[in-house]
Amino acid sequence: MKVENFYIVMGEAKRRKEQGLPPKAIKNEKKDDSPNIIQKLRRNQILPFILAIGFVIFLIVDLVRYYNQ
Repeated sequence: MKVENFYIVMGEAKRRKEQGLPPKAIKNEKKDDSPNIIQKLRRNQILPFILAIGFVIFLIVDLVRYYNQ
């Protein structure tokens, strides 16, 4: 019982040090080198303006074609 209580009170770092083990290594997560297309679109700040201007131009051309029939 005393040994169990000892491990509960002592922290993991102290326990590893007493056992002669090195500190726990920090795991670094790898980021994807090729983010998906949605992440690329979010980062690009001018793309929404280009798409909006293109859509407005399309609507104007379509309206002109409709009234010229």
